[in-house]
Amino acid sequence: MKPASKKSIDVLGLGCTTVDDFIHVDSFPPADSKRRVERTHRQCGGLTGNALIAAARLGARCAYAGCLGTDDFSGYIAQYFTSEGIDISHAPRLPEARVIHSIIVIGGDTGSRNIFYEVNGVVGAHPSLPSEEVIHDSKVLFIDHYGMPGNLRALKLARAFGVPIVADLEDETVPHFNEVLAGVDHLILSEEFACRFTRENNAAAAARALWRPDRAVVIVTCGKEGCWSLEGAGEPRHRAAFTVRATNTNGCGDVFHGAYAFRLACGDSLKERIRFASAAAAVKATQSDIPDLPAVEHLLRKKSDRQPPIEPAAATKL
Repeated sequence: MKPASKKSIDVLGLGCTTVDDFIHVDSFPPADSKRRVERTHRQCGGLTGNALIAAARLGARCAYAGCLGTDDFSGYIAQYFTSEGIDISHAPRLPEARVIHSIIVIGGDTGSRNIFYEVNGVVGAHPSLPSEEVIHDSKVLFIDHYGMPGNLRALKLARAFGVPIVADLEDETVPHFNEVLAGVDHLILSEEFACRFTRENNAAAAARALWRPDRAVVIVTCGKEGCWSLEGAGEPRHRAAFTVRATNTNGCGDVFHGAYAFRLACGDSLKERIRFASAAAAVKATQSDIPDLPAVEHLLRKKSDRQPPIEPAAATKL
């Protein structure tokens, strides 16, 4: 592991957060039918929201600097982040800002989900905040496709300061998408989006199409099929997922992103980053909530006969 720096933020997130209302049913019903709800619950989510929560629970010092509003949903996010140890002191509070509200239906038979969401008001990165000092004080910048003018500003500053950028992008129609895509050095996309955007028919080909000489890595995630990674001038490499019994796949990709960003802040190798992130996503698939460090380390120990152990996650706290 590389020596720990004096920077106070491991992962700085700028993208979207959501208030997720979950509805659990035994299986998805056909159209125009009824199904009894087994249970409901509410939690914080979103591409950046879940990634930051995952990183924080795994041991990272996280901060959120995207926009929050003055409404009840924004208040819920602020309280939730604070309870997770995520610093929100750099997040602007704007009357016109909103967080996304999602209703997520989980099918108990397969663990798969459908997401219904609404977006109203300003969401994600602010166009001129946080300050340059906050970005400079971060080990990793995390962005998604919400608030793209602000993401582009922060990305340019991060590149100038030598701060690596991890991105989770899902919408190529937003303004500045191609500029932001070109500037991300740790690009992690789902297979569905990567193939749609590149018009390739498989994850490995999509990774090749997304490669640029100034990127550190391209990773295309494929759920239970693992992921494909490409670094340097080599060929894409397949990395298998951990085999688990999935009961709730919602947020697995976000957890992968957050765990990867944390281990990047620790200075891990690419192999170690992907192994840790894959384990975190696998544990998430077995439960409703985002996992903590002991749960992920337990799964990694079970597989230690096949792969070498990673270095202690707590090292980033030094």
